[in-house]
Amino acid sequence: MATRDDDFRHLDPAGRVAAGVARNPRITVIAVLSLAVVLAWTILAAMAIRGVAANPGLDGPGEALLLQLPELPLPGFLQRFFTLCLTPTPAPDSIGMATQAAALAGMWFLMALATMLPSASPMIRTYCEIADTARQKGEPSVHPLVLVAGYLVVWLAASVGFAALTLSVQALPSPGRTFGPATGIAGAAALLVAGAYQFTSLKEACLTKCRNPFSTLFSRWSDRPGRILRLGVEQGVWCLGCCWALMLVMFCVGVMNLLWMTLIGLFSLVEKQVKGRFATWTAGAILLVWAAALLLVSL
Repeated sequence: MATRDDDFRHLDPAGRVAAGVARNPRITVIAVLSLAVVLAWTILAAMAIRGVAANPGLDGPGEALLLQLPELPLPGFLQRFFTLCLTPTPAPDSIGMATQAAALAGMWFLMALATMLPSASPMIRTYCEIADTARQKGEPSVHPLVLVAGYLVVWLAASVGFAALTLSVQALPSPGRTFGPATGIAGAAALLVAGAYQFTSLKEACLTKCRNPFSTLFSRWSDRPGRILRLGVEQGVWCLGCCWALMLVMFCVGVMNLLWMTLIGLFSLVEKQVKGRFATWTAGAILLVWAAALLLVSL
């Protein structure tokens, strides 16, 4: 029989809903993360539409579709954010460059939310299951969003690095809208690194950790928020170690290319769900061939 603590019939409708959510944090996790992913994709799509409209004729994959979509009205701060991210050259002064770097870091973080957060679903789901078991036993547990926060801290730090790399690539000499030799060689180098990394033991070790989070989460279980936050950071490091090289592909296809962004997100999700190395090695081989072809064209 349910006790008074488990019976919420004495509460009003809003109170019953809030109590039910509090008892089942998985609902909150699904709602918050789904909203974050949808919002990230929405902002990135709006940015890509404006980027294509401002620079038509680049023949990027999916450009024709984006040109058919309307530009939605946006608040002023997002307009300013888009302008900073889509500026093709670094700002001339230090303050302007710092502002642009911060905007680019925000853009890369949105890309991480959109593409990498869904691939972390096995880790988040596993933690929720362990937390549910602990709660059923009457044991205290830390909310799963604390774990997710630690995970996202790692990708936020990585976004700062990708922003700095973006500014460096933008500074490369390129005649007009075409790729110059320096840009082509840099793109080939990025593809070479991304492709070769797919065959390394470090990639396999990180991928194994991402595919099998239960042993780590169970052995490191704690009811202290600080420890769960650090555990999320650790899981984020494994995920970054698994996927950082794939993010380099965006420098070759266009940082705001939605089609490739979607493909990388889907591949990361599939790669962490499917056992074996066939998908990993296949992607590595494709990237290496692509790097060789781009290098030949550039030279």
